[in-house]
Amino acid sequence: MRRRDLLKGLSVLPVSGGVTGQVFAANTAMAAPKRDLFKELGLRTFINAAGVYTSMTASLMPQEVLDAINTGAEEYVMLDDVQDKVGEKIAAICHSEAAMVTAGCWSALVLGMAGVLTGMDNKKVMQLPFLEGTGMKSEVIVQKTHANGYHLALTNAGVKIIVVETREEVEKAINEKTALMWFLNREAPEGKIQHQEWLYIAKKHNLPTMIDIAADVPPVENLWKYNDMGFDLVCISGGKAMRGPQSAGILMGKKDLIAAARLSAPPRSGIGRGQKVNKEEILGMYVALEKYVKHDHAREWKMWEQKIALIDNAIKGIAGVKTEIVLPPVANHTPSLSISWDDKKVKLTRDALGEKLRKGNPSIEVIAWETENNIRLTVFMLKPGQEKIVAQRIKEELTQASA
Repeated sequence: MRRRDLLKGLSVLPVSGGVTGQVFAANTAMAAPKRDLFKELGLRTFINAAGVYTSMTASLMPQEVLDAINTGAEEYVMLDDVQDKVGEKIAAICHSEAAMVTAGCWSALVLGMAGVLTGMDNKKVMQLPFLEGTGMKSEVIVQKTHANGYHLALTNAGVKIIVVETREEVEKAINEKTALMWFLNREAPEGKIQHQEWLYIAKKHNLPTMIDIAADVPPVENLWKYNDMGFDLVCISGGKAMRGPQSAGILMGKKDLIAAARLSAPPRSGIGRGQKVNKEEILGMYVALEKYVKHDHAREWKMWEQKIALIDNAIKGIAGVKTEIVLPPVANHTPSLSISWDDKKVKLTRDALGEKLRKGNPSIEVIAWETENNIRLTVFMLKPGQEKIVAQRIKEELTQASA
């Protein structure tokens, strides 16, 4: 056989084994590296010493969550079936009758409110958010200190917010139009009416209750505390301390209200149609919750304290600088470090320090705090070893400004 004929024959053989198999293997081994889209698009990445802020893309998902998302993208499945099965698992973990994954905590508020208004009446579902003349209730009672912006999610369903301060005002505000009593857990310390009294009033008047605990884990027990306490609906973000998809959240509570909420959510055409959460996010949220509940929280807390101490020790000896370890009472309940300085000794403003850290290499984000000479930082979103970088960079800038 001539060499030309041999090569022609090889070109039509199946790609398996032999010479062609070796070529295929070599090509596979030389697969192109993963694209660095942040670099490709010119996006600034940074060390997050600020916390789980939406503007900073909240938290980073662990590998188990990423695996769940990637696996979920490989097959077709009915969206309702995913919600059913995952909802059952979440409900069992969180001591609720039922649950669903939503497009963030805001979506949980909107869909929960919709479910309260419509029940299982599909005609009412299609009338939202236009409540006048429908026979649906239209008012939600909220404490004044709790009305700080997140309550506006409820108005997406067409309701009017009735603001109160005292128990007497609550009793006076309740009427035949009252649909819900809403509680923002983050602002509980500022309100005049606490959880148990709020629930007592609601039950006395046979009114449903909803609580927003968006960023209120840790502690992990908060995941079931408010269900056990008796709130009819509980709403939480998924992409904060639980480190699920940032665009996911959970609505949990009474079975009838969750079923009603789902009538306004995809794949149906209710007011929540645009708040779509895909199968990958639903699965990722479930895995994130499951992992978070099983986590060694005591060990993690000690690690946070050690990181805070490292940063604290690095800078508190600088002349004119004062540090204080702070523990937020409810939301983002993790150790943080407040750093303040005497502007006569340290010639630097809060915003100037923030900008220097932001423009440094690596870039670092902290929280601009109460005064012109005060920043705050957290460590629970840092990658291993980044606390040393944060400590060194802040020390450098404060030392230089005090020279």
